Amino acid sequence: MSIAIVTGGASGIGRAIATSLVARGDTVVVTDINADGAGTVADKLNTLGRGKATAAALDVTDADAVIALYQGVKAEHGRLDLVFNNAGIAIGGLAEELTLDHWNRAIDINLKGVVHGVHAAYPIMLDQGSGHIVNTASLAGLVPMPAGIPYTATKHAVVGLSLGLRAEAAGRGVKVSVVCPSFVDTPLLTNVNPDLPATAMSGDAKEEIQKASPRLYTAEKLAVDILRGVRRNKALIVAPAHGRIAWRGVRLNPALAVRAAQFAADRLRADTK
Repeated sequence: MSIAIVTGGASGIGRAIATSLVARGDTVVVTDINADGAGTVADKLNTLGRGKATAAALDVTDADAVIALYQGVKAEHGRLDLVFNNAGIAIGGLAEELTLDHWNRAIDINLKGVVHGVHAAYPIMLDQGSGHIVNTASLAGLVPMPAGIPYTATKHAVVGLSLGLRAEAAGRGVKVSVVCPSFVDTPLLTNVNPDLPATAMSGDAKEEIQKASPRLYTAEKLAVDILRGVRRNKALIVAPAHGRIAWRGVRLNPALAVRAAQFAADRLRADTK
């Protein structure tokens, strides 16, 4: 049985990860800025009759709050085995539409939220000589995804952070993995640029996204991939199969990948005229 923390656990990928962990018998702290949503998820998971779930309100942009929660879990259970730094938001729009608010919100949540989780979890795991940190990035952290470059930039940063930390941690008993999914059918697709100035991609962008990826992957299938990757201690967990193909394509021919991204950006620009 593992002791785990999942951020962004009230919906989407976080909820699916928490469900899979409890289903196998783990104890999970479901955290989210949406405290009611996290509580609802924890209550439902406790009906599975296997592991155990508790809920906690957590704003990952608040470094002190993240440290307090992670240390509190360690104090209560005596250890912290798994941390899923998963909370994030969707930022969309062409570069000329974006404001500094779009950039800053992406950096604060998608990047600094992960930094805060790592900063809180890593010392605990070093002290106990074990543990696994799993950071959620995106396929956008491996390929040149336009029409949302603050999102793309932060996800590239999370990939680099994770691989660099993995190298440092490898000899000290701590494992690090980074999750890079392609488009997943989650509430993020219908809540692009929350509380931010509108762009062509704001609000419900699911229909536009499905033009590029008609068959969206489910969060439940991704959770299976993630836990399999964690079990195998994979550095990069890229899913589904078409995401791995796209990633390999970028590595083989970066110029072609940029031209494909240019085509997608040009199409979006034409659609907004």
